[in-house]
Amino acid sequence: MSIKFLAEDDRPREKFLLKGKNSLSDSELLAIIMGSGNRDETAVELARKILASVNNNWNQLSLLSIKDLMKFKGVGEVKAISITTALEIGRRRANQEIPEKPVITSSNSAYQIFRNHLSDLRTEEFWAIFLNQSNKVIHISQLTQGGINQSIVDVRVLFKTALDHFSTAIIIAHNHPSGNLKPSREDIDITQQIKTAGNMLNIQLLDHLIITQDSYFSFADDGLL
Repeated sequence: MSIKFLAEDDRPREKFLLKGKNSLSDSELLAIIMGSGNRDETAVELARKILASVNNNWNQLSLLSIKDLMKFKGVGEVKAISITTALEIGRRRANQEIPEKPVITSSNSAYQIFRNHLSDLRTEEFWAIFLNQSNKVIHISQLTQGGINQSIVDVRVLFKTALDHFSTAIIIAHNHPSGNLKPSREDIDITQQIKTAGNMLNIQLLDHLIITQDSYFSFADDGLL
């Protein structure tokens, strides 16, 4: 359905879904926060009025108290609290530093991440680190849990996760509770399957680590990739 045929109260939400959050005006964003308008005004119209009262400035709007907001017809305590809460979340977000993503520079730097998840387990698990073009970690995920000596990964699940996070490279790892660092035939085969699938999707497999309690084996370092 075209946006122009929808009731104005519904348009901001539909527009958000159809075109994305960046397509919304300030008044449409505020209308979504409020949820509804009043008898005489839609949520968008009421939002325009509120924003106009503060020269369309979010910082000025954040200075209004609950009582100030409730002076507008159709804004009760619940809506006023919703508006104030949204603005407070924005303020806190602005004051927070974006956490620095770790960069993978070697098999050892990948091992330092994986060891926290895999080194002390009694059953096998399969994990993956997903990286961007700068080899910065953008996601870490456990993909499977297995028995004492086997954890099979679904290659489709692995690459769906990579695509969901717009990853351009991956590093995979699993543990050997036995303490044996030698890769099995199954380990070698699944590595080649993942490498081949990654090449088709232009997602590079950088390494496969086997983790034990106090050490690791790297397929890349050993020339097996």
